[in-house]
Amino acid sequence: MKSLFKVSLLAATVMLAVGCQKEEPKVEPAAQEQVQAETGKAVHFKTEDDKAAYAIGVSFANYLSTSIEKPAEFGIELKKELVLKGIEQAFAGKAELTEDEVRAALEGLDKRVAETMQKQSQEKAAATKKAGDDFRADFEKQDGVKKTDSGLLYQVETEGTGEQPKETDTVEVHYKGTLIDGTQFDSSYDRGQPATFPLNRVIPGWTEGVQLMKVGSKYKFVIPPELAYGEQDTPTIPANSTLVFEVELLKIDGDDAQATQ
Repeated sequence: MKSLFKVSLLAATVMLAVGCQKEEPKVEPAAQEQVQAETGKAVHFKTEDDKAAYAIGVSFANYLSTSIEKPAEFGIELKKELVLKGIEQAFAGKAELTEDEVRAALEGLDKRVAETMQKQSQEKAAATKKAGDDFRADFEKQDGVKKTDSGLLYQVETEGTGEQPKETDTVEVHYKGTLIDGTQFDSSYDRGQPATFPLNRVIPGWTEGVQLMKVGSKYKFVIPPELAYGEQDTPTIPANSTLVFEVELLKIDGDDAQATQ
């Protein structure tokens, strides 16, 4: 994991200026615009160097704010005044930690954040798996639901009369995929066109399930995580998710027979 707190000397210098705002020194008229910047008034840049210097300050402040706020999500409090004090004292050559102590403290912070993130991910994955197990157990009790040896559950909504595809076939389908709470993560209907793919290039639940269908069929599949994405965690599909798909088999590649209802 990359360190959250690797900052350059230049960035630290910029932040020092922010930390010293409370000193309010006397300034000559030529420095009036700098005072305006520090007191929150409009800033007018005399040169491109002035603008670049200000941009560095804004960029670093945004970066530092994120670096402080992120650990807070995991219960780790980083006091802003201590961050500023560290920058101020280091710039003055009076840092109270040696370079080795600084490195050890930051490595320790990274480790604590990583451990907390891993623990939370594991807890979330376990909860997701249990919710999926419960959902499948309830779904299995519904009328017309069948279960394969692998654990795939399916329910026939419309039975077609066309051919059944083989694992090596390419099929054309319409489908909608949701999590067990109904959150939709994918839909060919929304895209306005069917999807075409080789059956042996998709998740195992699809490879097995679509082979059960005849062209013209519409099935509902409830796929356990081991036949879907397993422990893989994505922004739209959490780890250990049970997935629900409504699938229409429209065509087998090379088969001229269109879907018949």
